[in-house]
Amino acid sequence: MRRGRLRVLLGAAPGVGKTYSMLEEGRRLRGDGRDVVVAFVETHGRKATASMVSGLEVLPRTMVEHRGMGLDEMDLDAVLERRPEVALVDELAHTNAPGSRHAKRWQDVDELLDAGIDVISTVNAQHIESLGDVVQQITGVAQRETIPDAVLRAADQIEVVDLAPQALRDRLAGGLVYPAERIDAALSNYFRLGNLTALRELALLWLADEVDSALKAYRVEHGIDRKWEARERVVVALTGGPEGETLLRRGARIASRSSGGELVAVHVTRPDGMRARHPDALDRQRTLVEQLGGTFHQVVGDDVPRALVDFARAANATQLVLGVSRRSRLAAAFTGPGIGATVIRESGDIDVHIVTHAAAGSGFSLPRLGGALSRGRLLVGFAVALVAGPLLSWLLVTFHTETSITSDVLAYQLLVIVVALIGGIWPGLFAAVLSGLTLNFLFVEPIHTLTISDPRQFLALVFYVANALLVSYVVDQAARRTRVARRAAAESQLLATLAGSVLRGEDALQAMVTRTREAFGLTGVRLLVDGEPRVADGEPSRDDRVTEIPIGSRGVLELHGQDLEASERRLLQVIAAQMDAAIEHGALATAASAADALVETDRVRSALLAAVGHDLRRPLTSASAAISALRSREVELPAAERDELLATASESLDALAELVTNLLDVSRVQAGALGVTLAPTEVADVVLPALDELGLGPADVELDLADELAPVLADGVLLQRVVVNLLANAVRHSPDGERVRLAASSFQGRIELRVVDRGPGIPVERRDEVFTPFQRLGDTDNDTGLGLGLALSKGFVEGMDGTLEVEDTPGGGLTMVVTLPSAGTPTTTPTPPPTSPTAEELR
Repeated sequence: MRRGRLRVLLGAAPGVGKTYSMLEEGRRLRGDGRDVVVAFVETHGRKATASMVSGLEVLPRTMVEHRGMGLDEMDLDAVLERRPEVALVDELAHTNAPGSRHAKRWQDVDELLDAGIDVISTVNAQHIESLGDVVQQITGVAQRETIPDAVLRAADQIEVVDLAPQALRDRLAGGLVYPAERIDAALSNYFRLGNLTALRELALLWLADEVDSALKAYRVEHGIDRKWEARERVVVALTGGPEGETLLRRGARIASRSSGGELVAVHVTRPDGMRARHPDALDRQRTLVEQLGGTFHQVVGDDVPRALVDFARAANATQLVLGVSRRSRLAAAFTGPGIGATVIRESGDIDVHIVTHAAAGSGFSLPRLGGALSRGRLLVGFAVALVAGPLLSWLLVTFHTETSITSDVLAYQLLVIVVALIGGIWPGLFAAVLSGLTLNFLFVEPIHTLTISDPRQFLALVFYVANALLVSYVVDQAARRTRVARRAAAESQLLATLAGSVLRGEDALQAMVTRTREAFGLTGVRLLVDGEPRVADGEPSRDDRVTEIPIGSRGVLELHGQDLEASERRLLQVIAAQMDAAIEHGALATAASAADALVETDRVRSALLAAVGHDLRRPLTSASAAISALRSREVELPAAERDELLATASESLDALAELVTNLLDVSRVQAGALGVTLAPTEVADVVLPALDELGLGPADVELDLADELAPVLADGVLLQRVVVNLLANAVRHSPDGERVRLAASSFQGRIELRVVDRGPGIPVERRDEVFTPFQRLGDTDNDTGLGLGLALSKGFVEGMDGTLEVEDTPGGGLTMVVTLPSAGTPTTTPTPPPTSPTAEELR
């Protein structure tokens, strides 16, 4: 049996038309003769969407009991028994009710696919797991219902259902997305133009990256290594020199000429530790790359041109930007073609831009030294000896006279010195022996024979060899010292890069692990702390050698890749010491957080003592004074005064009981021992007793309870306390003559209570303080109590799987918003929100 195909309609936000498009496609397929059923669809009360269901076969749902409620879910067995060709399944990221066969709807869909049923489904970008943190930064709301990226990427077809942000806001304002009572809140919060624009970009970029990944996989599978110009991707090679900023800006301009162009910067680090001459400049260029919207990469390569070309091909680059060599013409003449010429020769179909700059041709730079001298430099030395030797001999023979033997000897000696300077000892010795033999053969009697009849001729050959050895020794020592100096500088740069990564706000351990892998050219690095993996970077293979470096007494650093030299291990010991310090710092930070919690507890305790000393003394004093007066036998009190004293004592004792009850409730909330009994509760059954308790009437409070409001899943006693506290605060802060508004409405399986006042409001930066126990935000009257009302309210609401948040009242004032699960409309579970934005998300 073939596996079914999954087609996903991806939207940037609710209301773009995913469900409508899914149903529209279902109707089209049905018209083409395909067997299509609606396995599960959520119209959200939208008439246009509901109208698309007509004409399609809709399978019945199954009812799952949870906490005394019946929750509708897709009947998976009914779909499998029906076995349609195509099933329409809405909301792929949906969380199934407890007790269902699978925890997530995408798992239900996977079973349908295994049964050979094609599925068309929908999902919003906000529910993609890898985008959760970014969506929270944009909207301020953490998503609790997510779908793994791997599940979505495994889909056979992903389509973006796109709608311009302003068009979506117009659709929302026209009542085509949410009910009228939800429109204002949605437009001013979740559906702000900036939010929608960012979410739309996020969805498009995610799909673009997915397409790019699929393209790379296809190319690898089919062995395609030539570039495919799906979009411009410009790679800028940075040496760390001052010309880098010029190259980056030129690369950014090239990338911006096409839609969706990308800027990628790369710096090649040598395995031997050589680095850029200007590390500060490279750090500034890294920052400039980020400002230009590009990405910075650091790779390790012994052959810089080959490393650049390989990186460009791996990145599917279309353009490669290099700077004109800073070497002078003399240096180029001695050291051969530079990086630019080699890259041009090997780039194939990647366009190479050689950009001039102020530092072009301004310095002499010897090639990289390996051992002491590089193999390339060694070969150049032999080449110079083989080419320049015969050429010099031809010139000397052409202009030879009986008196020119001295200049001939000096000319060959100069050749030996030049070859030794270029190639070191072995080319120098080769040139010395070749020059001595050539001089003997061409200019010493008997000519054209290799004979040494005079000991001075042998001595001359020894002098040639000695000159070559001495010059080669000096060159070799200079090369070694230069290499050591550059290695030390490279180590310093690596350590500075690690420190800079931490200072820029990156995670210290992750930054160290990443930079270590890049600097030493490893395939993977993993840090284990107390035997458990903490951070890792790279993708090691089974054939890699594993080197373990101890990190203090708690950690081990696993290095996957090539064997390390002794000098590299010495540097790793320094990095290990820094990692150990970072681990210790993390442990201290954890301990400090625990200490902060103790400090906060102590602060609350101190505030409690101070509050008790004032607020409990008043009712105790009043009650004690009243009772003392009543018990006094010295004065005969009239009946009216006795009644007044009794009333005072009763009120004081009631106030005392209320304070003690609140203190006990706060203690239970903070200890997590609050007893909550959830049950379907009518909102009116909570609101009306709360108004009676406070003695509030129509002149004080405007009620706006939605028609046919579903019951709320809550603890009625706790919810009444919440409403009492919120109303009391709102009435106290409202100006004279201004009524407090209490509104209740339902939205996406949630019930929302709003207590709206026209008071002075609370500054945004102090809103979290209103939920702190013993916090009155500047109230100085003696009737405000201990400042526990909002702290208790928040604890009660969260104990009922709800939220209590603060909003601005349009036109001035404060709005307290209580959001709780509905007991009348089926939801996934009473705790998580549905896949479309909830009232919590709209804030």
